[in-house]
Amino acid sequence: MKRIAVLLVAIFCITTISAQVKMPSLMVVPSDVWCTTNGYMSEVETQGIKKMVPNYKLALQSDPNLVAAIARINMLMADRGFPLKNLESVLNTIERNQAEEMLITSKTSGAALSENPVDLLRRTARADIILSLTWTINTTGPKKSVTYTLQGIDAYTDTQVAGAQGTGAASFSSEVPVLIEEAVSTHMDTFTDQLQQYFTDLSNNGRSVSVNIRVFDNGSGLDLESEFGGKELAEIIDEWIAANTVGHMYNKAAGSETFASYEQVRIPLYRTNGTGMDAEYFVRGLRKHLSENHAIVAKIIPRGLGNALLIIGEK
Repeated sequence: MKRIAVLLVAIFCITTISAQVKMPSLMVVPSDVWCTTNGYMSEVETQGIKKMVPNYKLALQSDPNLVAAIARINMLMADRGFPLKNLESVLNTIERNQAEEMLITSKTSGAALSENPVDLLRRTARADIILSLTWTINTTGPKKSVTYTLQGIDAYTDTQVAGAQGTGAASFSSEVPVLIEEAVSTHMDTFTDQLQQYFTDLSNNGRSVSVNIRVFDNGSGLDLESEFGGKELAEIIDEWIAANTVGHMYNKAAGSETFASYEQVRIPLYRTNGTGMDAEYFVRGLRKHLSENHAIVAKIIPRGLGNALLIIGEK
């Protein structure tokens, strides 16, 4: 009886711990390679810099196989307990909010939000990990097969945290989604294990983001060497970041009297209300600290989920 009781207690503890670890939220998107190969790239300009970005909306409207393939991957992931955001639904949300976003500018300098469409997609979806899907169709006589690559990309840092690739068995089926499902299923358990291991590490050690500090050149004389209570502003910012990161972990990559760049800033995975924390929300705390304790005005410009710019001196 004692052994049974001990076993039951152990099972209960394991179950309780597992329940406390939230699953990562995911979103499947076609890869840049797939979009380029199939002609779904568009040129955008952000702060005078032109670049090519995937046109997911056009791809979804033009390729029914893409919609079906994403649905199959969503189904396979949902069967393993991973919540997914729907790409098409997120794009529709962006369209509804885009007019409002475009009107958000600096009250004094007129600076616009520094985000390209991909950054905006990720911020709206708030998915922890992007599942980037690439596939090609192989034809051998009457049979077809799919060669695929599925990459789990941290939406905050753009680093690959999980991967699976391979070629499915040749089949007489001509339906692309069926071929993709047959090919991907073989490696799906290993892929989801990699995702969960990475997310468990984030839960324990915090999420890595980047924080950049700049000073408005408005003639006020305020810069990061300005002193408040015997401390330079740069030192005050360092101390706040050290006090509010998980394990006091961060790396100050560079700095001067007018700028500071922080990398590998480990922020908590969730806010106190249980919703996800991103770089913008984390930097709001710093702005509030500077305002309440030193009467410093600052503006935050988000650059995707994992990067935020704090401009000191104006709003």
